[in-house]
Amino acid sequence: MPAPSTSLRPALVLWLYAAAIVHILAGLTLTWAGHSGLLDGYLHSLELAFWGADAVPIAGHEQQVWWLALFGATLQSYSLYMLALVHLGNRLKAPAVWGWLSAGILLWAPQDMWLSAQQQVWSHLWLDGFALLVLLPPLFWLYRHDRRKSPVVKITGLSNPFAGGAFKRVLITGGTGFIAEALVNQLLDAGHSVSVLTRDPLSAANLFNGRVRCVHSLNELSHDEAFDVAINLAGAPVAGPRWTPKRQAQLLASRVGTTEALMTWLKNTKHKPALWIQASAIGFYGVRDASESLHEHASKGDGFMAELCARWEAAAQPATEFGVRQVVLRLGVVFGPGGALTPLLLPFRLGFGGRMGDGQQIMSWVHRDDVLQVIARAFNDDTLRGTYNMVAPETVSQAAFAEQAGKVLKRPVWFHIPAAPVRAIAGEMAQLFFDGQRVVPQRLTEAGYTFRYPTLDAALRDLT
Repeated sequence: MPAPSTSLRPALVLWLYAAAIVHILAGLTLTWAGHSGLLDGYLHSLELAFWGADAVPIAGHEQQVWWLALFGATLQSYSLYMLALVHLGNRLKAPAVWGWLSAGILLWAPQDMWLSAQQQVWSHLWLDGFALLVLLPPLFWLYRHDRRKSPVVKITGLSNPFAGGAFKRVLITGGTGFIAEALVNQLLDAGHSVSVLTRDPLSAANLFNGRVRCVHSLNELSHDEAFDVAINLAGAPVAGPRWTPKRQAQLLASRVGTTEALMTWLKNTKHKPALWIQASAIGFYGVRDASESLHEHASKGDGFMAELCARWEAAAQPATEFGVRQVVLRLGVVFGPGGALTPLLLPFRLGFGGRMGDGQQIMSWVHRDDVLQVIARAFNDDTLRGTYNMVAPETVSQAAFAEQAGKVLKRPVWFHIPAAPVRAIAGEMAQLFFDGQRVVPQRLTEAGYTFRYPTLDAALRDLT
């Protein structure tokens, strides 16, 4: 007998499909049935709200019919978008889709209800309330369900890079993030012990079905506790709000502040881990010319991202002074189920794909599986130490990415996004989308690592 959540999900998705189709039909009715008499009752209620008992001029009535027809056409368009998002949410099991649909409803309904109440159009209030009742609970449930289930994938012993090695006790910070969630599940499936430092221990415990130890503070770890490996992946997302001084302080605190606290714990703990894996990013190199190839010894760049990454790495440097082998991974854009790839591909899936800016900026990317493979190798290969560019051998321009995404998804590539307005709105953060750097994995190549997904085509075909 299937679990209730397994059988309920398709029913709720079907319900949302039906709701989208009903909205499309309602839009068609509003546009084309204004003079049929079908909408006379509704039109009469609107006319009473604005004209009272006075006779409504014929022109006034015609204007109401005209406005309804325009609204109906708009409703058809947005209902089609809703249908597409429900389809994508169902296919990708992406909680972000359900979240955006919920946000759209919550943006619309309160305003519509307030404006309707001002004119005492009570039928609108009843209709809006009914819409909230039938749409929000399924969307909230699907968001929570897919947030727990995706992108957790069971890995068989043969393909799990952490299987077969010596038992490890692992401490992970940022354990519910995109990379860490897959990492934790693979470690658990391979039989290792995992402790996760997280801001929300209850959610983390739920995410991993109670299989991990979740701690909210380093104070909960005694000085006698022993870990073989510590992996620091903590950090708030850099893509999001504009990088105001307040936001920059938050990003620094989530990375540098957390890492400094970890160094204090490491200094005081009696049993030092043998290995410290430290996350960083290729933002360390700043914005560079597309012709410049950047290996691990390239100089630090300019700008906030470069400063953030440099201070993040510097905060973790004391680990080496305690005799701990350290591996720093400067991550490119990480592609995997969910993560950054989902919003990048969403416009293409909807038929609105295109390049960003002039498309000449370089994208240095990596498949999440390769990140996990390198972390697993570091567990057992003592020769790996120092800083590594965690990027695939093939770097591509953003225009080439758009072209390849359109080819793999069989979608047109035509809707190009100009850089100027986005830069004006997002400020320096727009560098994440409209600037780049050509980063090469020189040290990993020299170490003999063979990438599972060395080309963008291979990565996209695996993930779409």
